[in-house]
Amino acid sequence: MAVNSTEPLRIIISGGGTGGHIFPAVAIANEIRFRYPNAEILFVGANGRMEMTRVPDAGYKIVGLDITGLQRRLTPQNLIFPLRVIRSVRKAGRLIEEFRPDAVVGVGGYASAPVLLAATSRAIPSLIQEQNSYAGLVNKLLAKRVNRICVAYDGMEKFFPADKLVLTGNPVRTEISRGDRAEAQHFFGLDPNRKTILVVGGSLGARTLNQATAAALPRLLEAGIQLLWQTGKLYFPEAQQQADQAAGLHALEFIQRMDLAYAAADTVISRAGALSVSELCLTGKASILVPSPNVAEDHQTKNALALVSKGAAVLITDEHAPARLYDEALRLLADPERQQQLSLRVHELARPDATVTIVDELLKLINK
Repeated sequence: MAVNSTEPLRIIISGGGTGGHIFPAVAIANEIRFRYPNAEILFVGANGRMEMTRVPDAGYKIVGLDITGLQRRLTPQNLIFPLRVIRSVRKAGRLIEEFRPDAVVGVGGYASAPVLLAATSRAIPSLIQEQNSYAGLVNKLLAKRVNRICVAYDGMEKFFPADKLVLTGNPVRTEISRGDRAEAQHFFGLDPNRKTILVVGGSLGARTLNQATAAALPRLLEAGIQLLWQTGKLYFPEAQQQADQAAGLHALEFIQRMDLAYAAADTVISRAGALSVSELCLTGKASILVPSPNVAEDHQTKNALALVSKGAAVLITDEHAPARLYDEALRLLADPERQQQLSLRVHELARPDATVTIVDELLKLINK
């Protein structure tokens, strides 16, 4: 169907598992709906994963597949994995036959594999969006079947066919960079006369960051530093107790208004997931990155090094974070010139038009 047809545009977006997959997917959907208000957009995720709640919260319909990842050790789940895949591909095929999409977008994660397999077997235009500097397994396996692969980093031809690659950057909500500092301080109850560190360990939290932050609280508060701390669900009750006893500590399980969180921050301490890195570039925030060691192929370290190699961020390993993280943070806060240098260099790496470019590529495929 041509995009200028009288029929509404119909798009399936598949994938998920983490915020790093879900938020770019929602950004793509929002751009499609901005251009085509009557567009029909269906998400397909994995049952039990966070996309099953976060996508409806964003205003979109989602259908779940009973698909899980392959464990790295022998487990009962691995024994039934082939059966889950077969069932999920069949269900994805039925969804495609019923929904009749003009194109399918895969953003990585378990659920994108069955959907893209079903779509490409029916010659439906298909696009992959790879967020990381080290390609995910699902995207690598499906690269030869899809029509276009949108990536966020140079050098991705080592994973994907070069003739399918388009360097777009990662889809990030552009409003993330528009937060007002005064509004942010009022929103979170921050003291405008104190410097602020934003600590964010991804949508699920990060144990190392939480433990290092808890241990450093006395010295930070004594130094007059206030913390805006996204803890994740597991650590939040303990952090909330600490916040009740310490003026200047603002702990939240999950920060919905990240635009205001970035606006309030003088320095950011973060994991190095693809979405976090892209947001730091767009907001131009001086940051200390602590890559998670618990990800495939250590891709967060590769994401972080893409910034560090250009003098755009500071890297502390997960292993060294308990001893060194807040020494480095205090040094950075005490050095406005260094903060400014990091801010300028990281902002140079931003790709604010990433979502627009990805949707442009999707529409080209449909119009072919």
